[in-house]
Amino acid sequence: MEAEVDKLELMCCFLQAEPWVTSTSALVVILEETEYHTHPHSHLQKMLEYEIKTDHPVTAGKKNPVTLLKELSAIKSRYQTLHARFKSITTEQKETKNRICATVNKTMTMIQELQKQTDLELSPLSKEEQTAAEQLKSFMSDL
Repeated sequence: MEAEVDKLELMCCFLQAEPWVTSTSALVVILEETEYHTHPHSHLQKMLEYEIKTDHPVTAGKKNPVTLLKELSAIKSRYQTLHARFKSITTEQKETKNRICATVNKTMTMIQELQKQTDLELSPLSKEEQTAAEQLKSFMSDL
């Protein structure tokens, strides 16, 4: 995160050196140059870009670099808040997936034990059932 912010601040220096760049287009370039687009929550990038476009319309004149740095600071703060919120959601989501997988494994083990106890023979799985079983196994191995 800090590396991204440092990169953003360096890109601001680019604005001072290149007067032809408008504030909005420069900010979009800055966002594209950082790792925002590789963040697992790509909608954060879209939200920030929308905020930038609506709060900072394209103007023909140069924008004060000090003002731009203050705006970047506000964007950084907003990003950190959103990132913290989504980080906790991601953690909860992973824990929930792990609990679901554990429950499914436990259920499958119980079913197999019941089949052994009752000497029940099952017919082979259909193609759909095989596909579903393979998807479930691959999903559980990813976790």
